[in-house]
Amino acid sequence: FSTMPNDRRLNSTAACIALMLEGCELRKVRSNSRAYSRFFVLDADMRSVRWEPSKKDSGRARIEIKAVKEVRAGKKTPVLRGNGLSEQFPDECAFSIIYGDNYESLDLVASSADVVSAWVMGLRYLVSYGKHSPAAPGAGHPSLRTSWISSVFELADLEKRGRIPVSRAVQLIGALNPGMRPSAIELKFKELQKAAERPGAEVASDLFVEAYCELCTRPEVFFLLVQFSSNKEYLALKDLLTFLEVEQGMEGVTEEKCLEIVGKYEPSEEGRAKGYLAIDGFTRYLLSADCSIFDPQHRRVCQDMAQPLSHYYISSARGACLLEDTFWGRADISGYLGALALGCRSIELVLWDGPDGEPVVYTSPSAASCVPFGAVVALVDRHAFAASAYPLILCLAVRCSAAQQRRAARCLRKTLGDKLYLEPPDPAASYLPSPEQLKGRILIKGKKLPPGCQDSEGEVSDEEEEDEGWRLGQEDREAAGSGGQRRRRRLRLSRELSELVSLCQAVPFQGFESSRRGQRYWEMCSFSEVEAGRLASECPAELVSYNKRFLSRVYPSPLRIDASNMNPQDFWKCGCQMVAMNYQTPGLMMDLNAGWFRQNGACGYVLRPAIMREEVSYFSADAKDSLPGVPAQLLHLKVISGQNLPKPKGSGAKGEVVEPYVCAEIHGIPADCAERRTKTALQSGDNPVFDESLEFQVNLPELAVLRLVVLDDDYIGDEFIAQYTIPFECLQPGYRHVPLQSLAGEPLPHATLFVHVAITDRRGGGGKGHRRGLAGRRGRRLREYTSTKATGIKAIDEVFRTATQPLREATDLRENVQNALVSFKELCGLTPAASMKQCILTVATWLLHSDDGAPSVTLNLAEQYPPMEARGPIPELLRKVLAAYETMIQTSRTLIESADAVHAKLIQAQQAGMDFHKELHRFEAKEGLRGRKLQKALESFA
Repeated sequence: FSTMPNDRRLNSTAACIALMLEGCELRKVRSNSRAYSRFFVLDADMRSVRWEPSKKDSGRARIEIKAVKEVRAGKKTPVLRGNGLSEQFPDECAFSIIYGDNYESLDLVASSADVVSAWVMGLRYLVSYGKHSPAAPGAGHPSLRTSWISSVFELADLEKRGRIPVSRAVQLIGALNPGMRPSAIELKFKELQKAAERPGAEVASDLFVEAYCELCTRPEVFFLLVQFSSNKEYLALKDLLTFLEVEQGMEGVTEEKCLEIVGKYEPSEEGRAKGYLAIDGFTRYLLSADCSIFDPQHRRVCQDMAQPLSHYYISSARGACLLEDTFWGRADISGYLGALALGCRSIELVLWDGPDGEPVVYTSPSAASCVPFGAVVALVDRHAFAASAYPLILCLAVRCSAAQQRRAARCLRKTLGDKLYLEPPDPAASYLPSPEQLKGRILIKGKKLPPGCQDSEGEVSDEEEEDEGWRLGQEDREAAGSGGQRRRRRLRLSRELSELVSLCQAVPFQGFESSRRGQRYWEMCSFSEVEAGRLASECPAELVSYNKRFLSRVYPSPLRIDASNMNPQDFWKCGCQMVAMNYQTPGLMMDLNAGWFRQNGACGYVLRPAIMREEVSYFSADAKDSLPGVPAQLLHLKVISGQNLPKPKGSGAKGEVVEPYVCAEIHGIPADCAERRTKTALQSGDNPVFDESLEFQVNLPELAVLRLVVLDDDYIGDEFIAQYTIPFECLQPGYRHVPLQSLAGEPLPHATLFVHVAITDRRGGGGKGHRRGLAGRRGRRLREYTSTKATGIKAIDEVFRTATQPLREATDLRENVQNALVSFKELCGLTPAASMKQCILTVATWLLHSDDGAPSVTLNLAEQYPPMEARGPIPELLRKVLAAYETMIQTSRTLIESADAVHAKLIQAQQAGMDFHKELHRFEAKEGLRGRKLQKALESFA
């Protein structure tokens, strides 16, 4: 039962103050790196906090509530941050009380995050409102929430007897809190009836209100509300506005917008009329789509769609007609429908000879059933552009006779009509057209007859996808029979089918050098997973460079007879646009694919990172650290709690209780791949609290994906509970709920994770846009200055040497500002991830909580570089804060006033370098560079 002492639910300020009045043991940290256990208690008159034992006399071992300036949760003071003890306890277990005219700090460590929450919430409440008992705010008037719950009860009390059946009460609370198990609600009523010695089949209003408050108050959300509330237990419009701007990173928020949120989510009529958001409305808002972790601007097409087709990742399916495995699985037309509905833009059709002269589609002759080709084309015609307006590529693998190929070609022309893209490629162009130019068009990828062939059919080589599984055994037998040499297959191809191929002509891959010399932009190669993997590990930079101009398609190994999936990230990191996935097989790999293509309006096209598209750029997927020209970012992820978690699917033998933990995974380039897990929440029911901070450095954010997996530590048979996968670029900062999904990617109703997200530069500077502040200042001695790599070509190296000085100047200008920002934030008791609004708000709070004779501080916003000045004598900490603010303003001013001149010098050097780009081959020849040396020079130049 939740009333048991080891599980006290702190779901109101009253509960927090009750715990403080009882007192508890906390460790008091001193500046000399020592920690002492002391018993801390709130005096009965609620006017001071004292501790014992103490060498000080009892009058000095106490802090008066009215002297408290601020209460900080976490390691937010120099003593807690720089102390040798700092590593011995987590951030969640520390807090500090800033008090007195000199802003001294009392630094404390608790046994758990819950104890910290209780003290921080209780102290903040007392500092704001004095000793008015929180149990009866407003001198005996029922609170906003109590009145609302009572009114709900009255509506349900149809007979107006002041009591309703328990079954109706259970239904009512279930309807107000979807996802809550009826058995848990029933148990709560039994527990309260027993405690009040009022058993029976009916409940009265007071019991109903108590049950609702205990079941439906989430302590972590209540704690958040009290942090921002300036009035007891609800957010007024100004409080809500502060929360949205400061914590959620929203810009341009108005009071009208806040009123709209209150009107939409506050359940009580009185709250809506007065513009108050109480705990239930606040919880509903945090759970709503308006507060989603997924950035709403990525729900629509938000990327530049006018780049060449080869500059995008393209959502691709293999064997979409299959419902099961590759060899024996049943084929069904609904597979294509499902893939198209998910925004898939490349579908494979393997054509075989069918009965009555009509071709059929399946992936291998052993597949259990087949689908008529005409039916597939009709379905494509109807649904090709239902989920996305951008071009669809049909990859034809021809295994049927020339006669049936002609039937297939006529069917395509007749059914698809003007949607088919048949215009010949422009020989004068260097790149493929853009998705924007090809909107609403269907492209055919396949073999083409040689230009000289005039007959109605001809022979073409068919080694392009020779590793496809249907031929595996036969190929190996042939290879063995011919001394290990694979015979090159020939295929009869009909002219009618050949003429449908325009921009995606399938050709065999002849090597990077011959592609650079002879491959035309409309020709594309397909690679087996094994071959692409070899190229990705042996020559990753060349593969990236190749994919700047040409499309490449990677298909799964024929050994995957169970239709399992390869990891698409292994090939995306090398720039491969089309990684063909078995859409019918759920799991990690499909989660990554589905999550990745959710960005950019789920249109099936995602623009590749600039470093993989620009003509003069060098990128190797094997980079071990940050990349030139790409600022690394830090993800600070706090996993707070879980809601309505289901039991693992295959765990029928278990009881009701799961013991979950959360695993956060970053998938991206090898330097970014990482995994961190929270501790296990033991015996926590459906709503576990994790309260754990995880941190990741992400070197190429544009290619990174975050996957959150909830697993059961105490499983029988199956540990998987739920997952959610989101591209790094789509994360919204602030407090967010993560909508969890099943293994098959379907939403799990009401199952969520509550998290806090902050994304920062590697050193300071927060916000989104640069919404993105890890801690750490770097002095000049430790600074990493950007330098230019020597190419070995004297004339070029001399030009680049002129950039050395402006690069140093630029680094100093930027680092000085970032260091000044971090210093200011830390003195304000905040992390480098904080925003400037949070800093100013904190200083204002200190001044509001000071005595009448406190210093007044002015901020003159009329000036371009606003000074912050104090009137009268000021305490040491405030003097340091003002000095740090002044340093921040002056370093910013220096940067703003010097930036243009430094930037101009850098651009001048870059321009001169770009001029060499056109002459590069002449310099190569002159210097006699070849092979690996030439490759190295080109890399260094880029």
